[in-house]
Amino acid sequence: MTVPMPISARGAVVLVAALCVAQAVTAQNRVPSPPAKSSISPAGGGETPTLSVVEWLQRMHAASRQRSYVGTFVVSAPAGSLSSARIWHVCEGDLQMERIEALSGPPRSTFRRNDHVMTFLPEAKVVKSEKRENLELFPNLLGTPDSSIGDFYAARVLGKDRVAGFDADVVQLEPRDGLRFGYRVWSERRSGLVVKLQTIDNESRVIEQSAFSELQLDTPVKAQALAQMMGSTAGYRVEKSELERTTAVKEGWSLRAPIAGFKPVSCYRRSMGGSASGAQGHTMQWTFSDGLASVSLFVEPYDAQRQPREVLLALGATYTLTRRLAGKDGDWWLTAVGEVPPQTLDAFAQSLVRAR
Repeated sequence: MTVPMPISARGAVVLVAALCVAQAVTAQNRVPSPPAKSSISPAGGGETPTLSVVEWLQRMHAASRQRSYVGTFVVSAPAGSLSSARIWHVCEGDLQMERIEALSGPPRSTFRRNDHVMTFLPEAKVVKSEKRENLELFPNLLGTPDSSIGDFYAARVLGKDRVAGFDADVVQLEPRDGLRFGYRVWSERRSGLVVKLQTIDNESRVIEQSAFSELQLDTPVKAQALAQMMGSTAGYRVEKSELERTTAVKEGWSLRAPIAGFKPVSCYRRSMGGSASGAQGHTMQWTFSDGLASVSLFVEPYDAQRQPREVLLALGATYTLTRRLAGKDGDWWLTAVGEVPPQTLDAFAQSLVRAR
């Protein structure tokens, strides 16, 4: 299987799906005791009321869905990798549309109308069309007021700063265990829109940074104009990715034990081409989130000719782990991808079992 490139949580801060990149449990795998109720307020005060940790995150989440903007977005990692894109995002009632034009790497244009995503690859003259229910906005809250995010992250205000010409409040989100990364977040003071984000490892190193280098808020972007561009597929071959909603139980999989803080958010099966033996099969994608970070488990029948070895890869804050799993009905191939430390992916791999 060619692993679909996951949507980076940092890229998802501002819906830059075009910049997606493909990342021995040694940390504590326990549920921390709930912290005392606390609240934080923007540095300087006045413009935004004092908020609880969850309310602060929900404000950022709402801004990422509700504001219209145009900007240039840059994702970088200490190793030197750099990606940039131009983004047009518009909201008209319940309709959300966006256009993301890659400014680095191979030419690529991505359009989204709510959960329908179309990616244009001009060099191949191919358009990839798919549905995405989980859009991975940052913060990727599960939507309930009693979110348990505070059980796994602590928040503190660091001060204020300016990003792309906008005043921003700076908040640090610190993990309470070793199963997740920390975040340093810059949110525009008036709207709450995230304009810069750093992902921080357990040694306080910045392992990935996403930020607007230029931003225009409340610009007159027209959804109709983006829709017309999205529908202009003449001269392209349209490839539709057919996903079927399912459950892990129905597919015959389960976890021996939950991974602290990570809740299942979706499960799909996708048809795949024939293997070397000519047999048809499918891939299951089981996705989990702790409200900020996400992990996707891709499981398919094992094929020695296409899946020769197990690896652990890292690109920025995204890790990818592959592993062969034994089952009574044959062997399987797991690809675990997430914006989490490698020990978290290993915990999922160790816990995943064939249930039939």
